[in-house]
Order: sequence, then structure tokens, then C-alpha cells
Amino acid sequence: MVNEQYTPTEKDEQILEALKGGRDRGDPWGRANPRWLMDETGLSKSNVEFCLRSLRDAGWIHRPSRGLYELVEDPREENPN
Repeated sequence: MVNEQYTPTEKDEQILEALKGGRDRGDPWGRANPRWLMDETGLSKSNVEFCLRSLRDAGWIHRPSRGLYELVEDPREENPN
């Protein structure tokens, strides 16, 4: 269940934008591992892990398998597709 009351931090926003990247171009999007997110955002490993944990706890992303994270939904968007 997505926590619509969660307010993402500036670093959370960087993670969300990286996960959403590509969808307007028709490229694969919505799934990533922490290493790719570190490279894409310039955030440290600990910052990426903290953001992923916060976003997962809020229900905005989930972890379908070890080391892989997937965007569930950004409740601030009316029509994400």
C-alpha cells in the first residue's frame, strides 16, 4: 500500500527521477539496482540505500528480488503512463 502522506527528500527525488527516466523516450524504466542508481544520481552508497529503504517503507518502490528495486507508483502523479 502506497503511503500518500510520505514527503520525499531531495535525495529521494533523485532516486525517483532516475527510476522514471526513459519512460518518455520509450526506453526501459522503473527498475534499477543500487549501483546503477549511484552512478545515475551521484549519491553515495549509504545515501542510495537509505533512500531506497525510505521509499520502500512508504510503498513507493518494492524489491522484487535481492539487489533489484522497482517503482510501484508516485502518488503525486495523476497519470504516470
